[in-house]
Amino acid sequence: MRALLLLAAACSALAQARPPAAPVRDVVDTYHGVAVHDPYRDLEDLKNPATQAWMAAQGAWASQTLAAIDGRDALAARIAELTQSGGDAIGELVRVRGGRVFYLKRPEGSSQFKLMVRDGLGGAERVLVDPEAIARRHGGVPHAINYMMPSWDGQRVAYGLSAAGSEDAWLHVIETATARERIRPVPRVQEALVHWTPDSRALTYNQLRRLPPSADPTEFYLDSMVYLQRLGQARPQPIFGRLLRHDLGIDRLDVAGVQFQAGSRFMVARTTDTTVPEGRIFVAPLSDLGRPRARWRALVTAADQVTDLALDGDQLYLRSRQGAPNGRWLVLDLARGDTLAEARTAVAEPAQGVLQRLLPRPDGLIVTVSQGFTQQLMRVGPDGRVGAPLTPGLSGYHEAVADLGRAPDIWLRTSEWTAPPRILRTQADGPPLDTGLQPVRLPKGAPALVAREVLVPSHDGVPVPLAIVHRAGLAMDGQRPTLLEGYASYGSSIEAHYGRRALAWLEKGGVLAFVNARGSGAFGDAWHRAGFKTTKANTWKDGIAAAKYLIAQGITRPAKLAVNGGSAGGIFVGRASTEAPELFAAAVYEVGSLDTVRAEFTANGITNISEFGTVKDPAEFKALLEMSTYHQIRDGVAYPAVLLIHGMNDPRVEVWNSSKTAARLQAANPNGKPVLLRLDAQAGHGIGSTANQFDQQVADMFSFLWWQMGEVTGPKLR
Repeated sequence: MRALLLLAAACSALAQARPPAAPVRDVVDTYHGVAVHDPYRDLEDLKNPATQAWMAAQGAWASQTLAAIDGRDALAARIAELTQSGGDAIGELVRVRGGRVFYLKRPEGSSQFKLMVRDGLGGAERVLVDPEAIARRHGGVPHAINYMMPSWDGQRVAYGLSAAGSEDAWLHVIETATARERIRPVPRVQEALVHWTPDSRALTYNQLRRLPPSADPTEFYLDSMVYLQRLGQARPQPIFGRLLRHDLGIDRLDVAGVQFQAGSRFMVARTTDTTVPEGRIFVAPLSDLGRPRARWRALVTAADQVTDLALDGDQLYLRSRQGAPNGRWLVLDLARGDTLAEARTAVAEPAQGVLQRLLPRPDGLIVTVSQGFTQQLMRVGPDGRVGAPLTPGLSGYHEAVADLGRAPDIWLRTSEWTAPPRILRTQADGPPLDTGLQPVRLPKGAPALVAREVLVPSHDGVPVPLAIVHRAGLAMDGQRPTLLEGYASYGSSIEAHYGRRALAWLEKGGVLAFVNARGSGAFGDAWHRAGFKTTKANTWKDGIAAAKYLIAQGITRPAKLAVNGGSAGGIFVGRASTEAPELFAAAVYEVGSLDTVRAEFTANGITNISEFGTVKDPAEFKALLEMSTYHQIRDGVAYPAVLLIHGMNDPRVEVWNSSKTAARLQAANPNGKPVLLRLDAQAGHGIGSTANQFDQQVADMFSFLWWQMGEVTGPKLR
């Protein structure tokens, strides 16, 4: 049953009539001599009864309209069948010493991931935490596990639990043998910065401050603190943070974690603003843990462009992009007191691809190298050069499973466009073997798929990677319903993946296309910076180029083409569909960042200044205004049909991004194509949503697109 924001009376009264327009009270802000109009500023006040009533009416109208699309319920049933018939889904997975394995698993037919444990591959698995059972005890409100981290010895596990998609996680610690709680649950531990000490008797975590209701939203993530919780002690001890150590030069935005490695005599503190990976790194003797004046030594600042680390005994490995846009790994000897200037190169910048994670192993180093939509695990030669792949012959996107015990074999996840994911393990000789944790099983009736990856010239001639996926044997006759997806922010790339729910689109003759536009990390840091702050326009212009390519290649035509994006990908979809509306029949904005001018005045928006810019800087303000979909909507333009999807409890992108944009689109062309605002009162940014919530959301999305493409009939709107 969909948990939409509904009012029964409003739903029955609306019929198919459009809901009332939002009241206009234009607020004008002036930045660097430019007047910026904001006619729907009042919708930012979610406590205002008028705002609540308008959103309720919009949510009810969207729900009723979507439900009236021909075949929508049958599609929802098919999507649920695809979700549930493809076997168990495995999420986060961590190995510890002795072969014990912890993982998140959504069993076939279940709606939420549970925390599981088993002693080796041959051991029986046990459920440690079942969020569905917790939800039943709390009136059906969905609960989710946001993160988990077992102790080194596997005797205990810490996890974060949040409700209704809020991501407002409480930290729990339980005994593996009995699931008994070991500490009083800790509120406001939202980040997965939980680390166990090497003796497994204590852990560190980052906690946000408790603020009064009157606090400015931008204070929410500032001045967080790292605490040490020793098992058996009632009160945690603050050990790292700006309010504790003013002498370390920590910024208010810095969010820190203090981490350890079994066998190391040192501990490492790393801070970032949670948006960009560059930050500060400090090191101190492990013997100083808990001392009032731990001897923290500053190693790295953001200017040093270090984006990752790995601790191995007295060796600290640092991934740097300084002088190496595609990354190189440096190593310092902490016992010798090396500074960054004294670091030597452990892994050189690769000739091809982007150097990512490093895994210290008893038999040498393993690294991951990504390019486009793929990633491979590679061995490092004695000369520090990237060598042969760990799994020759396997294509797609591969990542290593976290292994706290550094077992002789390596486990890895595979992900590709045309086959379900697997969890494999390497062996000394021969090809990798399947662990059996996620057996290959096609969903019921799943079609065979084909995929190809191409480079598409963008507006300035730069080639942009585009992946095209469809049913095997499908004729490309220019009539294929096609959905183009992009994200392109933070240097994050779309990876090759097999989506169970997406099969409902593909089996009906639809095409899926994915573009790693500039702003992603498809080709390294330079690719990211080419769609970043003042260069952000390349992101949606690359998307427009991909759309034109799909049309020019005879795959689809504008009446059959849609575009979507979510979160920061809201910039991609919003600006592509408003700059080139003639190319698209419809667009889907999922929890989209759509008012970038106002973003930095929100709790999470302040952390995104480092990615998108600030209105305080003239050049960055100009770029923010250009990338803001809400501010770029023009009266009288024939925009494509738009479905805006948002959870009311979203902590990352305020729901008013969608509501303000919906109001502006509806007013700009009141007799144009439908603009629907789909709201979920028991969801947030999508993290923690149940399988059923996702099934219903995708059913609404695909139904809406098919309706607007003329593939099915829909309601008559007044």
